[in-house]
Amino acid sequence: MTETASDDVVRCDACPVLCRIRPGKIGACDRYANEKGHLVRVDPLVVIERSQAPLVPFAQGAEGWSGELPRAEGTFVTGIGATTTYPDYKPAPFIVASKHDGVDMVTVVTEGIFSYCGVKVKIDTDRFLGPEQAAVRVQGEQVGHVTTAEYGSQMLSLGGVRHLTGGSKKEGVVTCDAMLALCNRQPVELAIDGGASVVVQSGQPPVVNGQREARMRVGCGSATIGMFAPQWHGHVDEVIVVDDHITGVLSEHQGGKFLDMPSAGIRVRGRRSTPGRYFQVAEPGLGWGGTDIADPLEIVEKIDAKTAWPGLRLLMVSTTGEHAAWFVLDEALAPRPAEMPAPVRKVVERIAENCEPALCTVLFMAGAGGSLRAGVTENPVRLTLSVKDALTRVTCGGAPVFVWPGGGITYMVDVARMPDNAFGYVPTPALVAPLEFTMRRDHYEALGGYTGRVVSLEQALAANRLDRRPSRADNPWPVSTPQRT
Repeated sequence: MTETASDDVVRCDACPVLCRIRPGKIGACDRYANEKGHLVRVDPLVVIERSQAPLVPFAQGAEGWSGELPRAEGTFVTGIGATTTYPDYKPAPFIVASKHDGVDMVTVVTEGIFSYCGVKVKIDTDRFLGPEQAAVRVQGEQVGHVTTAEYGSQMLSLGGVRHLTGGSKKEGVVTCDAMLALCNRQPVELAIDGGASVVVQSGQPPVVNGQREARMRVGCGSATIGMFAPQWHGHVDEVIVVDDHITGVLSEHQGGKFLDMPSAGIRVRGRRSTPGRYFQVAEPGLGWGGTDIADPLEIVEKIDAKTAWPGLRLLMVSTTGEHAAWFVLDEALAPRPAEMPAPVRKVVERIAENCEPALCTVLFMAGAGGSLRAGVTENPVRLTLSVKDALTRVTCGGAPVFVWPGGGITYMVDVARMPDNAFGYVPTPALVAPLEFTMRRDHYEALGGYTGRVVSLEQALAANRLDRRPSRADNPWPVSTPQRT
């Protein structure tokens, strides 16, 4: 791993930077240090444990307990703190043998250095963050772009090799820093060209232009009508659910027709789709239902005097219940604000009750199809095929990943399901992420693995400084025997 000079300076070859580290100093990535002329890891090796032992009663006179927590049979060595073997012309740092349900297993453990990586961010909000393809910036540098919105959420694609290596040095450094913070579940403020400023943090509500979001929408305007039409029946004559995507009009909608509601004669702006569903009623924005309007009556194009009537009761509401207004038509058929009846208010509150909390989700995405595989086997394609055949399970810090179909090992992982501070960096710039490949021992031998470098779980735990952490209850145990799917 190192090249030692006469003055006790060591050269670290964990990444292409090849730091020369003086005694008592740390390398540029803060992950390796020179301790008396020897290269050492700064961080301990993180292992996760699951408890299968019964709880110890806390009672006076209890015997047979030394004061330590019950030691679980299940211990898994993660790649966090494992170090790397870049450029992987040598075996992975840890190749660990263990047993699960009586089956001999092997887990190959490493930290991958990823220039080909990015972050996908799901932001639960109807607020307009920016047009599709708009640049997303940090400190003025473009780090990604806005991609297609999904149901109740705005989506960002950040990072990638072009921003890490294809632009200026500053762009690469800023991109790497932003992704590192996001993956370690820290807040990052993003500025979107032609749009909003948004603070994103995994597992936390987004903050859009300084406003903390509380909830995501219950559905589009049409879906809202489908859910709540029976509860409005008899209390309203018309409901317009304002939505940037699909605005719903109850009396025209199939939900209203099913309830035999007469047409109210209120025509909204926009492009009519199927009955009761309208597109493009307003521009996107931070107002009602993700539109740019503050006054909901702005989307009313006309009121048909042949169909509408004085005293008509009109509810206008947003898809989150955050905005709601009650109107009654006067003798001239003009909508007049009025006090909302209690039964109608109850349904508006129910819309809000049915909205899930607004959260930011951060998915780390990377390609492990390069030289990293050579740290697992001398015949790298066999690892790829083993993953595709579901003979090898891929985990990231012990957390489950989604492996994309097609060539290579391109995976995504929800950083919220990983241990704290699981990610690092190297100043090339690139992110460092833990990675584990778990398979049956006979499968490891068949794919040409480094069987001579396999150590027992007990040896790996005894020979290293450890950071023991409990496994997450919602994560499958990573040493479970992989099965074909």
